[in-house]
Amino acid sequence: MSAQEYRHIVRIVGNDIRGEKKMVIGLTQIKGLGFNFATAILDILKIKPNSNIGNLTDENVQAIEKLILDPIASNVPIWFLNRRKDIETGADLHLLTSDIPFTLRNDIERERVVVSWRGYRHLSGLKVRGQRTRTSGRKGGAVGVAKGGMAAPVKKGGAGAPAAAAPAAAPAAAAAAAKPAAAKPAEKKK
Repeated sequence: MSAQEYRHIVRIVGNDIRGEKKMVIGLTQIKGLGFNFATAILDILKIKPNSNIGNLTDENVQAIEKLILDPIASNVPIWFLNRRKDIETGADLHLLTSDIPFTLRNDIERERVVVSWRGYRHLSGLKVRGQRTRTSGRKGGAVGVAKGGMAAPVKKGGAGAPAAAAPAAAPAAAAAAAKPAAAKPAEKKK
């Protein structure tokens, strides 16, 4: 094989893959293709999975792209697809690259708009699929008492008071002094 046939970068479905990668590993760098799907593609096209991806011919690259973009027409089993029975179209789809997070955001937004329990959990940042939250998942939403605010009370005009607190306290004290004292009601004598 001559050096001219080897390509250092192969572009498949808009992704640049380095030529020294093995076929299976290179195909899994395309978002939406896992190891099993990449192996199935190579089995259908009868390409050696351990050869370098830089050795692919233009015909092989076009065949791989055709199979990735329309897996149902190439007799890939439906359970390989990552979006079956799409809610909007009802069709079996296989999402790739930027379509995956876009569709995920739309699904979550639809759940929120419908105000389903799953949407409520997403909105609150809590676990959605029934996991326990008593001891695990402590990083997400706030559970218990929220901590924050000042660590110690600030003394008015004291030596340890911060410089920023003194001007804020002065107008409040002046406003309190400006109000006339409320007259106390007369006490009844017994």
